[in-house]
Amino acid sequence: MTSDAIADWCKFSPTGIVLIDPGSPWQHPFVAQFHTLLEAKIMAEDYRQDYNQHHPHSSLGYLTPNKFIPDWNHH
Repeated sequence: MTSDAIADWCKFSPTGIVLIDPGSPWQHPFVAQFHTLLEAKIMAEDYRQDYNQHHPHSSLGYLTPNKFIPDWNHH
């Protein structure tokens, strides 16, 4: 509802609006901008390690995967 109101407002103002096609995140250059493939690989690995070491998951009882695995292996 709010987005419809903003879209209508943009039609009648000099501001304008830019749409991204559904399923096309590459059209938004501010989401992921890498200078080289190596940089992208390093960033992805850093994210993976952070997600697995510091991010609690509700499906694991709000533990990180690294904290969940040792208890799971002992059962």
